[in-house]
Amino acid sequence: MGADTKPSARLWVVLTAAVGVAVAVTLATVRAGGGTAVRIPGIPDAGAATAWGLPVARTVADTGAVATIGALLLVAVLLPGGKRLGEAQLRYLLWAAGAAALWAVGSAAALVFTLSDLFARPVGEMLSPDVVADFVVNDAQGRSYAMVVAVAALLATVCVGIGTARWARWALVVALLGVLPPAFTGHSSAAANHDSAVVSLALHLIGVTIWVGGLLFLLVAAARREEAAVDAARRFSPLAGWALIAVAASGIVNAAVRLPGFGDVFTSRYGLMVVAKAVALILLGAFGWWHRRRTVPALRSGSRRAFVRLAAGELVVMAAAVGLAVGLSRTPAPAVPDAALSPAEEVLGFAMPPPLGDFPWTPLFTEWRFDPLFAFGTAAAAVLYLAGVRTLRARGDTWPVGRTISWLLGLVVTVLATMSGLATYGKVLFSVHMGQHMVLAMTVPILLVLGAPATLALRALPSAPKGGLPGPREVLLKLLHSRYVRVVSHPVVASVLFIGSAFAVYYSSLFETLMSSHLGHVVMLVHFLGVGLLFFWVIIGIDPGPRRPPYMGKLFVLILTMPFHSWFSISLMSSTDLIGAGWWNTLDRPWVTYPLDDQYNAGAIAWATGDIPVLITTIILAVQWVRSDTREARRIDRSIDRGDENDPLAAYNAYLASLHARDRRQAAPAASSAPAATPAANRQPEES
Repeated sequence: MGADTKPSARLWVVLTAAVGVAVAVTLATVRAGGGTAVRIPGIPDAGAATAWGLPVARTVADTGAVATIGALLLVAVLLPGGKRLGEAQLRYLLWAAGAAALWAVGSAAALVFTLSDLFARPVGEMLSPDVVADFVVNDAQGRSYAMVVAVAALLATVCVGIGTARWARWALVVALLGVLPPAFTGHSSAAANHDSAVVSLALHLIGVTIWVGGLLFLLVAAARREEAAVDAARRFSPLAGWALIAVAASGIVNAAVRLPGFGDVFTSRYGLMVVAKAVALILLGAFGWWHRRRTVPALRSGSRRAFVRLAAGELVVMAAAVGLAVGLSRTPAPAVPDAALSPAEEVLGFAMPPPLGDFPWTPLFTEWRFDPLFAFGTAAAAVLYLAGVRTLRARGDTWPVGRTISWLLGLVVTVLATMSGLATYGKVLFSVHMGQHMVLAMTVPILLVLGAPATLALRALPSAPKGGLPGPREVLLKLLHSRYVRVVSHPVVASVLFIGSAFAVYYSSLFETLMSSHLGHVVMLVHFLGVGLLFFWVIIGIDPGPRRPPYMGKLFVLILTMPFHSWFSISLMSSTDLIGAGWWNTLDRPWVTYPLDDQYNAGAIAWATGDIPVLITTIILAVQWVRSDTREARRIDRSIDRGDENDPLAAYNAYLASLHARDRRQAAPAASSAPAATPAANRQPEES
C-alpha cells in the first residue's frame, strides 16, 4: 500500500496547532519573563514591534529549522533505500526545501529585529542595506544570523535537485551545523564558564532538532500511510532515546551555568521557566516510553491510529517546549553579585588561575573545570562499551578483561586531560597546553585502540535479517571498509596527518585563532585526539580495517615518523618567535615574566613525553608480532596434523615430491636404453 497522495486534513490541523502553540507559549513566556520592558520616557526604545516581533521571528525560524532537519533525517536515515532516492524520499525533499525557505525568512526577520533590539531603534529605521551590512560584518550576532540565513537559503535551493542518499546525508549535516552559530553569540557565550555554557547549548540544539524534527516527520509518514513508516519508527526509537539524554543533560548544565544558586530555581522567573521546561521534558520522556511499549509494536502489526494520536499529542507538547525555550532566551537570568568580569575572565570564561609556584602538581589536579562535550562523550563511550561486554557475557562469549581495562583507562585519562588543571592551565600556559596535546595525541589513543571498540561492536551488535534493512553493525562494517577510511588509514597518510597537523597548527595563525574561540579550542583538542587515534590504530590497532600493513612495515612507519616529532619539539625549543603571541598578550598574565621560557618548556615537554609512548608502542608492536607468528605456527601445525590440502607447507612438500617423482620418471627410460653390463669374468683386458 503506497502513501496517500495528500496529507489528511487532521494532519494539517495537528501541524497548525503545534505552530500555534509554539507561538502562543513564546509570547506568554516573553510577557511573563519580562522580555518586553516597560518604556521609560527619555530612554531610547526599540518599540513594541521589535519586542513582540523578535520572539515570533525566532519561533518561525526554529520551526523551519526543526522541520528541515526532520525531513532530511527521514530521507537520509530513517527511510530505507539504496544509493538513489526513491519516490517517497524525493517527495520529502520538497518538504525540506519548503521548510528551509521558512527557516531563511524567519532568520532574516530575526536578524533585523535583533539589530533593532541592540540599538534600541524602531525596526523601520534599521532596514537600510548599509546598516544591515555593517551589522553583519562587524557584529558577532549579525554574522551568526547571516550564516544561518545563508545555510537555510542554500538548503532551500539544493534540496530540490538532490537525487542520491549521499547528498541527502551531506544536506542533513549542513542543516545540523546551521543551527549552531546562534549558540556561540547568545546569552551563554557572555556568561561566566561560557565554555561549558556554549558547548552544552550546542548539544542541546542538536538534540532538540533531531528529536522534534524526527518525530514530526515520523508522524507525517505514519499519517500518510507510508509503507516504510514501520522501519522508520524502528530506526528512530534509539535515536530519540539518545536525543532525550542529550537534551536533558545539556539543559541541566546550561541552567546551572546561568543560575547563581539552587535557590534561584524557584524564586526567579528564569528558574521557574527552567522548571516548566523540565516538566515538559519529563512528560515527553513518558510519551517516548509509551511509544516503545505500546504504539510502536502496534504500528508494526499494522495499526497506525494509536501511534498517530500519541505522536500528535507529543508534538504539541514539544511545540510548547520550543516556545518556552525561545521565551527563556529573552528572559534575563538572575543577577549575580559583583558580576563584573575581568579582561582575562571575558576571554577565558573563568578567572585567571593562580600561578603554579613551587608545587606545580597541586593546582593541576585541583583546578577542575567541567566540559560537557568530553564529559558526556566519555560517559557515553563507557556505557556503550560496558553494554557490549555485558551482551557478550550474557550469551556465553568471552571478552579479554585487559581490553576493557585499557578502554576505561583511556577514557579516564581523557577526562583528566580535558577537565582537570591541564585543561584550565592549558589555556593560560603554552607548556601545559603542550602537555595536554601530548596526552590526547599520544597517550589516550594507545589505550583506546587497544580496547578494540569496533571489534566489540561487531561481535555484540545483532546482524540485520537477510533481505532486511541494514542495521548499526552493517553500517559500521561499511564505514570500516569505505573508500574514505581506506585513504586516511594508509600509513603514509596517517603519519602525515599525525605530524603535519602539529606544524600546521602551531606554525601559522591557526593556533591563535583556535585559542581565541570556544568552538575552535574544542575542535583543536578533538583533532589532536582524532589524528592520534588514526595513527596508533594503523600501528597497533586490533580492530579490522581496509588494510593491515605487515609488522615490519608498521615498525618502519613508526621509526620514520618519530624523527619528525623530535624535529617539531626541537624547533619549539629553539624558536625566538613567540607562537600565539596575540592570545598570550590578551590574557595579560601577571605571573608569567618570560613567555619564551614557557615556550621552551613546551618544546621540552613535547620531546620528553613523545619518547615514552613511542617506546611503549614499540614494545606492544613487538609483542603483537611474536603472538602473530606463534598463532601462525600453531595454525600450520594443526593443518599438518589434519592433512589439510590447503596448508602451504603441505603443498610445498607435495611440490617437492612431484619434482622427485618427475626426475625418477625421466631417469627410468634412460636406464632401460643403456647397453647391458658385461660380467667381470668375461671382460677382455684393455690394451695398453
